[in-house]
Parts: sequence; structure tokens; C-alpha cells
Amino acid sequence: MDVIVCHLNADFDCLSSMLGAKRIYPDATPAFPGSQEKKVREFLRVYSPLEIKKLRDIDLDEVTRLILVDTKKPSRIGPFGKLIGKPGIRIHVYDHHPHSEGDVEGEVHVVEDVGATATIFTEILKEKRIPISPLDATVLCLGIYEETGSLRFPSTTGRDLIAVAYLLRKGANLKIVSEYIKLELNRDELNILNKLLSSSRDIELYGIKIKVSKAVSDEYLGDVAHLAHRIMDMDEVDALLMLVAMDGKIVIVGRSRVPEVDVSEVLSDFGGGGHPVAASATIKDEPLEVVEERLIEKLKRSVKPQRIARDIMTSPVITIPSEKTLKEAESVMTKYGVNVLPVLKDGRYYGLLSREIVEKGKFHGFGRSRVSEFSTTDAEVTAPDTPISAVESLMIEQNQRFMPVIEDGRIIGAITRTDLLRSIYEETLRRNRITKEESTEKPSMGRNISKLLDEKFPGGITSFLRLGGRIADSLGYNAYLVGGTVRDLLRGEKNLDIDLVIEGDGIKFAKRVTEEIKGLKLTIHRRFNTAKIRFTKASEIKMPTPDFIVDVATARTEYYEEPASLPKVETSSIKKDLYRRDFTINTLAVKLNPRDFGVLIDFFGGQRDIRERTIRVLHNLSFIEDPTRAFRAVRFAERFGFKISKHTENLMKSALRLNLFERLSGTRIYDELALTFKETEPVRALKRLASYGLLKVIHPELKFSETLEETLQAIHEGIAWFDLLFLDENIDRSRLYIMGLLSYLEPEKRLAALRRLSTSEKNLKIITEGFNKAFSIVKKLKTDDPVEIYMTLRSVDLETMIFSIALCKDRTVQKAISRYLLELRETRPQLTGKDLIGLGIEPGPVYSKILAAILEKRLRGSIKNREDEIDFVKSILNKIDDV
Repeated sequence: MDVIVCHLNADFDCLSSMLGAKRIYPDATPAFPGSQEKKVREFLRVYSPLEIKKLRDIDLDEVTRLILVDTKKPSRIGPFGKLIGKPGIRIHVYDHHPHSEGDVEGEVHVVEDVGATATIFTEILKEKRIPISPLDATVLCLGIYEETGSLRFPSTTGRDLIAVAYLLRKGANLKIVSEYIKLELNRDELNILNKLLSSSRDIELYGIKIKVSKAVSDEYLGDVAHLAHRIMDMDEVDALLMLVAMDGKIVIVGRSRVPEVDVSEVLSDFGGGGHPVAASATIKDEPLEVVEERLIEKLKRSVKPQRIARDIMTSPVITIPSEKTLKEAESVMTKYGVNVLPVLKDGRYYGLLSREIVEKGKFHGFGRSRVSEFSTTDAEVTAPDTPISAVESLMIEQNQRFMPVIEDGRIIGAITRTDLLRSIYEETLRRNRITKEESTEKPSMGRNISKLLDEKFPGGITSFLRLGGRIADSLGYNAYLVGGTVRDLLRGEKNLDIDLVIEGDGIKFAKRVTEEIKGLKLTIHRRFNTAKIRFTKASEIKMPTPDFIVDVATARTEYYEEPASLPKVETSSIKKDLYRRDFTINTLAVKLNPRDFGVLIDFFGGQRDIRERTIRVLHNLSFIEDPTRAFRAVRFAERFGFKISKHTENLMKSALRLNLFERLSGTRIYDELALTFKETEPVRALKRLASYGLLKVIHPELKFSETLEETLQAIHEGIAWFDLLFLDENIDRSRLYIMGLLSYLEPEKRLAALRRLSTSEKNLKIITEGFNKAFSIVKKLKTDDPVEIYMTLRSVDLETMIFSIALCKDRTVQKAISRYLLELRETRPQLTGKDLIGLGIEPGPVYSKILAAILEKRLRGSIKNREDEIDFVKSILNKIDDV
């Protein structure tokens, strides 16, 4: 028996979800586990959208499948909770409430972040094309309108609106909806509202305003949640906890406008549940005043403080000793790309020095003067625990662009205007609950992506990331997930290359991780302040693959002493670490510390460029410092189907005009090309490189002609063909594509190009011989004779054969090479010298002749097995000299 069940005291979202489930599971029996809200009872007296059984009508022993809607908590389904965990009971779950401890996990588990469970069922019915009546559409509409406050609650999503639009097209009657989702108050409700307002207590925690209201009603009022919204609309508070005692029980309703107050977590101790912004609970047999005091105590423990200066500051900070000169200060500013330097005297904060002052001082001839003589010593500073709101006021009032964060006289960080603006923007997102609903291929660009981490990563990885955040916290560090993994998360793609950056000591962090988790192996690179954590089969946390590796690095900054040189690296902050990367889409990070787990860090507009599908460099000197980024720009653009921004294209062209690529070592160019060859569509990427003139970096006469494109595409197809048929063999893709690229250059120019790529003498010889053999094969191998094919190709390497197929337009030659690879190359005589001795043949040069004759017979198919070989040798024993 299949049973559809919702939570106790069923509301319209319960009713509509049960109806939706009934349409999907037509043989299932809907049943209320307990009471219904007054409005639901009134609706069911007039309308009968489906037959719903009462608890007493259900024999629990006959239930084989339990379909939970609008809840996943065993405690909220009454006696049906006894079925959870019972052998033979299958569980299907459909809900929109966030995950919490103790939730039921079903074999079908559909939990979506939308305003109402009715929205989930509307989407399923639409997708499965299950017909619904106008009454069905009206009931589903009632569920969405009630749960989203007529689409006004912050938890409302774009999907809820789309669902309502679909239901209206299916005949939903908004007149009926408005009749049961009334906003007017009756006399009893108005009386309770007055009591709630007159008894309210205002509590302020960490600058957050919370109202606690209580009232006693002699009459049973049914649903009182709408009164909470009345109070929230009337008063400028951040959160509300409303207690109404009636009919022998206390109903608690929680509402929140700020992320610091999660009302579902606050009410969890009272057996309640819901969303961080809207939750409820029901308590029996306790005095109202006692419940109120318990609630306030829980609030004090649960409310998170507002962010403080330490949370948004950049650390560590580039500083300069007071005895240094203005000329040296200018060099430091240019080297690190900063416009303000804190000045230190005996290691303690002394003042600030701006670039403007440095330039003016030098202009007036004071380049050799000490920076202490020009420092601003009365600039405002702040402490690490100062609320962001206070920092904001101070910076605006004092028109100060750079705020030092000072602790015990020492500078531990700094807040810039950019940091402040980003903090204000992120706080606005959090307070308004702005979500950008995208398709499943494009995940939300919201500020916290912890749910996305849980969805896209296997459980072992998310467990490790959370533990890593806690370990970093215990060390006083900040830990971040960075790189392509974060980029691809936002693109909806799977990428399990886990790279962590630690603001602190990355090696110390990695050591602590290996102490906390058994079964890990640690490799340390002290020169680079990095480490590799390798998981094993014995690891306590199970990862997706054996020998799974997590890379750990200390947050670094870098500077280039000259164009196209390798960078110098120094310890720094996450902001500086991300700034040294190539493109904005690769500068995203996710904070892992428990308090901010899942917070998306985006200093440079990476989210915007992912949305707009754009490759954009971080600054104008990017290609001057590292011209190989131009190759990477094309590679990423082709891989993701992104465009390269116009400004980035202009900077690439400027780098070419300035001949910066001439300073690049051939090895670095070859490494970038090798990565390009590994792309899904390498030929398209090479063509785009040519369009920007980047292939001329290899040789000025290298042109991307139609013939070259055909050859490269043939190589690409040849590699795909080979990989499909010979799974256990590998070929050198880079060598093949390099041969293809250079195939139409004259030999001496081809050699010059290979030397430009710093090709070793050994590989130079292999590639040169490969070209010679391939050109010879294309000219001569125009036969279907298996012996001739074998003899021609047996000493030729795989890469040269694939290259020959691509280079040749003659089908006879292509078939010959294919036949060799598929049929002939493993052909060998089974008889050995020992066998020939056993047959009475004296050892000598004749052995080679006999084996060659056997091989020829095998190639022609006249000998098929060992017995045939023995018979053949016996047949020629008398003619050995003629063999």
C-alpha cells in the first residue's frame, strides 16, 4: 500500500503537494497524519480536489511505500514516523525546506530551494505532461500563494512565479485563491494583534534588532502566521519571534530578514522547522512565560554577530619601514601594485604614505628623503573587532580610502574602499535574499554556495572541506577553495581538482590535517610553501578515486622583475593571491572557515564574466608580465565557448607588436601548446591562435591554411580512432599536432621552428625522422600486399603512422596503414629456435630464413596456427638450402 503523508497541522502547501503527489502516484492513498489549519478545513468543506483518508483509516502494517510531502522530519508526521527505518518500507521525499539533522533520506529524494513544495509538483506535472483540471491548478496555486505570502516573501523564487503562470494557463481561479488567502483581519485576530504589539519586547544582539511578542487567546484562531507579517510590516525590525497561547498549546512563529538570525535553527529546540527566514513550532503543556524565556536564551546562543573588520580586511599588508626613502617607496608601490603603504617604525604602525605624496615629493627633489617625514600620522585606524557599519561610517566621514586594522600597535590588516563596497554589496544580497534563478546548467550566482558544494561534490570532498575549515579556524588561519573548481561549479560543470589557499602557513595547516585524518600521505615543498595531501584506501575520509590529491598553498603575491620572466613570489593575502592569476573567471574563491563556509569571494568580477561568457584579464600589464596568458585566453575561450573581451584582444595584439613573445622560452610556449592539444577541439583552438597571429611566435611563416586545417583535423580524428580501438596504448598527442602544424614548412624552417620550441636533440631527431618516414610512406605504400605493408611499417612508430594517415589523401595508403595496425602488426611466428632444434635443424643463419618464411605465410593467411607452422617446416626440411 502506498500512502501520501504531509506534516501535522496541514496547510495549503501540504494539501496542494498531496494532490500533486496523487497525480504522480495515482494508486497511492493521501492521508492527513493529524489536524489541518482552519482555512484548509473550510476549503475542504466546499471543494473536494481528492479523497483524503484519516489516520484511523490506515493500517500501518499494510504500508509498503511512504511518500512524504512538504516535510522530511519523522517527528512531524505523527504515528507515520514509526514506519521510518522499518524493513520493507520504501520512502519517497518531496520538500522545499533546507536540510537539517535528523531528516529522512528517501530512495527518491526531491528537495529544491523554492518558495513552496507545490512549485516542485507543478514543475514535475508540467515536465511529465500529466493533465490537471482547473481545480487541481487552483489548489496548487493556493499552496504557492500561501507559502510565499502571495509571492511577497523573501523566500519566493523565479521558479514559483513561473509555476503560477503555468497554473493560470491551466485554469487556476485566482478569485478562489484570494478568498482563502485573505489579508483582512477579523475581530479576534485584531484583538490578538493588539495584544502582541502591546506585549512585545525589543532585543538587540550584535546590532541586530529582534522583537519578541506574546499573547493569549481564549478562542482557537487556527493559522496565526499572517499576523507575524503584519507586525514585521509595521515595525522596522530584523527578526520577529511571536508566541500565541491558545487551545492548550503555544504556537511560535519566527520570521527573519537577516542571515544572522536563522529562525529555523532557533526553533529547532522547540520541535519546529522551516526556513532560515520563516519557521514555526508548536508546544504543549508549558507556561507561556517559561517558553518565552527559553526562546530568548536560545536566541542569544543562536544569533550570529554582524561582520567585523577582521572579516573583510586584507591581510597581510605590504608595508615599508620608516627609514626607507621616497624613491624606495615608489619602487615598492610599483612592484606590488599598491597605492598606499602603511609606514612602520620599530615594527609598529606609524602612519600612511600615498602614491600621490610620493610622486609630488620626488617631483620636488625629495626622492632620497625618509618616508617618515612625509607620512600621514593622524589617519583614522580601527580595531579588528570593530563592526563593519562603524568602519563604513568612519571611512565615509573622513574620506579615507585605506583603513589600517591595528592590534596591540601592530598592523594586522587593512580595509580599502573596494573591500568596503564589496562588503556592503554582499550584505545587501544577504539581507534582501536576492537569488538569480538560472537553469540547471547555470547555477545561482548567490553569495553563499554551500548548497552547490553539497550538490556537485561527492560527500567525502565536502566533509574534508568542512573539516579543513575547522582546522584552519583552530590555527587562526583563513582557508579557501580556489581555482578552476570554483569556476566550474558556477558553470555547472564537475571539476574535482581541489586546490586550497591558506592565509597563514599552508604547510603547518597541511601537517595538522594529516594529524586529524588518519591514512593520509603528505608531501611538502618548502621552497614554494606548498604541500600535497594524498588520500589512500586507508583514509578515514573516502574520496572519489584512489590516491586522491589535494593541493595546499600559502596565499602569495608575485611580481615580475622584467617582462616575460618567471615571477618572484612572496607570502600575502587571499586578495593578492587571486590578483596574480590570469583571468577574472579564475579568481573566484570559496571560504571554508565554519562561520563563513560556502561564502563566495569575488574581488574582480569573475561571476559577471562567467554570466557574460567572457575571458578578461585582470590588468593592463597582464600579457607584458606573462605573454603565455594569450595562449591560455584562447584555450579557455574555446573550451568554454566564451568570447575574449575587446580590451583583452587589444592587449594581446599590443604584446605581439612589442615583440614580447620573443623573450619567452621555447619550453613555456611548448607547454602552453601541449595543453591546447589536450582540449576537446584542439584544431579550433589552433585556428583561433592563428587568427591572433600567435602561431607566428613559433615561426614567422607558419600560416593556418585550409590544407593545414584539414591535416590537423585528420590528426584529431586519427587520434580519436586510435584511442577507441586501442584502449591500452598511448600516443604522444603533442608530437603529432606539432608535426601537423609544421608539416607544410620547408625542412630548414621546420627545424628552426622546432628549435624555437626548445626541442631536445633526442626529440628533434625523432620528429625529423618521423617526417622523413611519413613522406616516404605516403609516396611508396600504394599496395594491398600484406607482406609489403608489414615490412614497410614494422619499424615505424605509432605517431608517424597516424601522421601518415592524416597527411595522405590516397585511400590505398590509408587502408594499408589501418590494416597494419588492426590486423598485421602483432603477427609473429609461434615457433622459436628451440622448436627448430627439436625438429632436427642445425642452428645457423637458416633459422632467420625459416622464421621469415613462416611470417610471410602467416601474413598471407596460409598458416594460421602452431601446427600449421610445424607442418610447413617439415615440408621444407629437404629444401632448407633453398629457403
